[in-house]
Amino acid sequence: PDTGLLCDLLWSDPDVSVTGWGENDRGVSYTFGPDRVHTFLERNDLDLIVRAHQVVEDGYEFFGDRSLVTVFSAPNYCGDFDNSGAMMRVDENLVCSFQVLKPVDSNGQRWGGGSRTGTPPRSRLDHRKA
Repeated sequence: PDTGLLCDLLWSDPDVSVTGWGENDRGVSYTFGPDRVHTFLERNDLDLIVRAHQVVEDGYEFFGDRSLVTVFSAPNYCGDFDNSGAMMRVDENLVCSFQVLKPVDSNGQRWGGGSRTGTPPRSRLDHRKA
């Protein structure tokens, strides 16, 4: 849907530069600031919001003093991004941990070597020109 609750649950995005609500570059729904996250958590007696449906470079990304986390599970999304993917695990004590899935190029080589995803060498991107 282009409007309504379901649309907003799916397409709204956090934005550190916003207080309250703002326009969304996606063309649907809204952006929200950390203040909206904190208000929602307090009103609903929750500690954390977990969301998805937005590419983040390292597979997961915290927002609003770690009160919201975006988890994106598709590394190398659509072959157009060099993002990592991630899976979140919640243990019996409600402690969250993340398993990061590094992107792989068409030759099966993993991009990046450190804790952050690297940009592939240009030689790995030359196949796109054909």
